[in-house]
Amino acid sequence: MKGLDARKASWEVIQAVGGGAFADVALERIFKLYPFKSIDKALITELSYGAIRQRYFLDCWIDYLGKVPAQKQPPLLRWLLHLGLYQILKMKRIPPAAAINTTVELAKTHNLKKLAPVVNGILRSALRSKEKKLLLPKSTNQSLELAKNESLPIWLAGELIAWKGVEDANKIAKAFNIISPIDIRVNKLRADLKDVKKLFDSCGINNQVIPSCPYGLEVRAGVGEPRKWPGYEEGKWSVQDRSSQLIARLLEPLPGEKILDACAAPGGKSTHIAELINNNGKIWSVDRSSRRSKKISANSERLGTKCIQLLVADSNELLVKRPEWKGFFDRILIDAPCSGLGTLARHPDARWRMNQENIQELVFVQSQLLNSLSPLLKSGGKLVYSTCTIHPDENFNQIKKFLTLKSEFLLEYEKQIWPGEEDNGDGFYAAILKKC
Repeated sequence: MKGLDARKASWEVIQAVGGGAFADVALERIFKLYPFKSIDKALITELSYGAIRQRYFLDCWIDYLGKVPAQKQPPLLRWLLHLGLYQILKMKRIPPAAAINTTVELAKTHNLKKLAPVVNGILRSALRSKEKKLLLPKSTNQSLELAKNESLPIWLAGELIAWKGVEDANKIAKAFNIISPIDIRVNKLRADLKDVKKLFDSCGINNQVIPSCPYGLEVRAGVGEPRKWPGYEEGKWSVQDRSSQLIARLLEPLPGEKILDACAAPGGKSTHIAELINNNGKIWSVDRSSRRSKKISANSERLGTKCIQLLVADSNELLVKRPEWKGFFDRILIDAPCSGLGTLARHPDARWRMNQENIQELVFVQSQLLNSLSPLLKSGGKLVYSTCTIHPDENFNQIKKFLTLKSEFLLEYEKQIWPGEEDNGDGFYAAILKKC
C-alpha cells in the first residue's frame, strides 16, 4: 500500500517519544535504519512531529469519539490513532481515504488486528465530524479551552493566561504550533551573506534575509537536509535560530578579550563569538558533558574558529579548581539550562516533558551558575545571562533576585521575546549585567 512504510516509520517515532525518547533523536534513528527518499523523510517528519505536537488535541478527540478515554487506551493503539487523526483533522494534502486505509492496515499487520475495527470506527467518525464542521465541546474553563485547542499542557495554558491575558496567550500558543523555518547564520570568517544567498538561490533553495540578523538567512522547512546544502561542509554557515543569533551580539565581544562561554554545547554561541572577534582573542567553552563537548569541537573545526579552548568541567566548580580565574574574564556568557518553553514550535515533544516542579529545579541550577560564575568577571566586564524560555521565574525573577544579592552588578539591559512576537523566532530572554 502506497505510503505505508512512511506511516509505519512515523508511528515508530511517535511510540519512541511516548516512551520518553527525544523527537529529534528518534527521527534520526529512523532515518539511519531505513533508506527513505527525501520526499518520504519530509512526510515522516511532518506526520510524527505533527502528531507529537498535537497530542492533547488528539487525545481530546479520542475521548470524544471513543468508548475508552485516550489515557486508558493501550499505548500502541493510542499512538496509532494519533497518526490517523492527525492526517484527517490537521492535514489538507492527504486524502482522508488514504489516511484511514493506511492506519487500519497498520493496525491489522502490527499486533492490533483485533482492534482494527476500533481504529476504523474512530477515524471515520472523525472524518464525519470534520465534514459536518463539528468541533469538540466547549469548556467554560479558559485554561482548559486553550490547552485543548492549541494542544498544550493544562498547567502551561493556565500560566500563559496568567502572564499575558487570554488574547496574547492565544497568540503565543498558536505560534507554538507554526512549523519553524530553518535559520542559517553565515560564518563571516569564510563567507558573506550575499555569497551564501546566491549559492542557495543557484541550487533552488528558497531563502530570504532575516532583517534582525546581519548574518542570518531563513530557509523554509521541508526542503531537504541542511547538512547536504552547499557550503555546509566548507564551514560557510551553520544552523542557528534567529533569536539565538542575537545573544553573542549582546555580549559585544572585542578582539583580544578573554571570554567564557559557561554552558557551551553544542557550540553555536561560542563559534558565533569567535566569528565576531575574527578569531582574535581567547574563548573558553565549558560544558560538563564530554559527549556534548565533542559537538563543540566538531562545529569549531568545521567553521574554522581557532580561538576556542574546550574545557569539560562543571562551571559551578571553576573558581574552586582555577582560583587564578577570579576577576579574569572580560565577558562571560551564561546561556543557562532552562525549560525551553520558548522553543516549543521547534521541539514538538518539549511541551510534554516539562512540568512546574522541573522548572523550579532549573531555577535553582540557574541561580547556582550565576552565583558561582560572577566572581570570574573582572571589574568593568559584562555578563550576559540568556535562556530560551518564557517563564518569569527563570528570567526576570531570576535576575532580580541575583541583583539583590550582588550589589556590584548593574542591569544594563534585559528583554523577553515571546514566540510569534518578533520575526517568527523562538521565545527567549537575555539580560546584560555590568560589574562595577
